[in-house]
Amino acid sequence: MEHLQRAVPVLFALDVRKSVTFYQEKFGFDKQGWVDDHYAVIGRDQIELHIAKCSDKIFPENTSCYIHVTDVDGLYAELKKTGVVHPNGPLGNKPWGLREFSALDGEGNLLRFGQKL
Repeated sequence: MEHLQRAVPVLFALDVRKSVTFYQEKFGFDKQGWVDDHYAVIGRDQIELHIAKCSDKIFPENTSCYIHVTDVDGLYAELKKTGVVHPNGPLGNKPWGLREFSALDGEGNLLRFGQKL
């Protein structure tokens, strides 16, 4: 029997509402579940992210998540225009069999986007 169904990343933010706006404007997130000053549930396409309030920037600056995508080249072009692509994370083929790139949100959380080669 398979028990595990899906995983949802929980990223940290000093200002949850500001972070939600950043995801809407820079990453194109267009779905909202719960949003208040302490917690948010947002989404785009088939993924969901949770954002939790924290009081120390060390948490978001040391947190990341990996998101599997289709058309990684198209997403890279889209996000490059919004300025969120990490300067050390350009699009490229990796030896572990993925074509991927990295981006940073406004709080410092690292998001890695990849597609199987």
